[in-house]
Amino acid sequence: MREKFSQDKLDRCISCGYCLPACPTYKLTGNEESSPRGRITLMRAVQNDKLPALDLLQESSFCLGCRACEPVCPAGVEYGVLLEEMREITWQGKNRPLIIRGLFFIVDTKIGMWALGLFSPFAKRREANKDLHLMYGCFERRLFPSVSRAVAKLAPEVSCSSDQGCCGALHAHNGELEKGKEMAKALGEKLPGTILTTAGGCAAHLASVIGGERVQEFSQWWVKRDIKLSPIIKNGKAIRVGLQDSCHLRNGMGVFAEPREILKQLGDFIEVPGAADCCGAAGSYALLQKKNSRKVVSQKIADIKALNLDYIATVNPGCTRQLVTELRRARVKTKVIHLAELVANSQNQ
Repeated sequence: MREKFSQDKLDRCISCGYCLPACPTYKLTGNEESSPRGRITLMRAVQNDKLPALDLLQESSFCLGCRACEPVCPAGVEYGVLLEEMREITWQGKNRPLIIRGLFFIVDTKIGMWALGLFSPFAKRREANKDLHLMYGCFERRLFPSVSRAVAKLAPEVSCSSDQGCCGALHAHNGELEKGKEMAKALGEKLPGTILTTAGGCAAHLASVIGGERVQEFSQWWVKRDIKLSPIIKNGKAIRVGLQDSCHLRNGMGVFAEPREILKQLGDFIEVPGAADCCGAAGSYALLQKKNSRKVVSQKIADIKALNLDYIATVNPGCTRQLVTELRRARVKTKVIHLAELVANSQNQ
């Protein structure tokens, strides 16, 4: 179990405060301790034995882990890594949420992974290009099986292996950082060559462990194919479509132009205000911090409603689940759909 933070990562912070206006929890509260700068100050106090580690527990849970602070940081602080270390220090024993323990159990066991795929019509196993493999995503295969089917249909050259395990992002983000890294390495060995993923959070974690040259998120990969897409027509007009960025994909990997480039071919692309801001899903956050999660997403739901969109495209299953739930709650008719499915719809016209 980790007891200390990476000192070199703590030392990078110059306490300038550029991160404050980018931080969702600081916007909610206005409290310094609920900002990246404030949390790093607390981490330093623990590092120097001026504060007990468990005093970090509340803020380690309140932080979404969206990493919106990283692109605006002039010092290049790797806050996402520091947050993962903070949770590895504090989310141990009785302090690990029961929901997280349950999720770990599911993805850590063969029977759990088998159950996730049971009766779920995700992409069928097939051998094609031995150097290009589709990563299903643990919970995406259960909740949104049509996403992997869409990719399999769009790209016959992609191999699909149904016995693949978890990439470890769930563990890395929830107090088991080292195990999360080990799982990413194991998946990299299981799926040689390029790993194609439809989950932004998984893509960022995998890339950080096995290298970005081996990991391609769907939009990154698709734009390189240079295939012209036809606009999707609804009621005689091109669809009105917006995008919700994946936080880790945008802030961790710098991927945000690619999905927009694709969507502009598919219809009338409308930039949603705050599309780069976290939707409140944040991996397990929407399960652990339901009230705060809804506060984070509330303005986004109002903005989507005002735009009268036909579709809001996503590039991460957690975002899909969050927006489906909250748009339905608000009785907004805009349909939430993964980018890969929208591309497949265009091809099927």
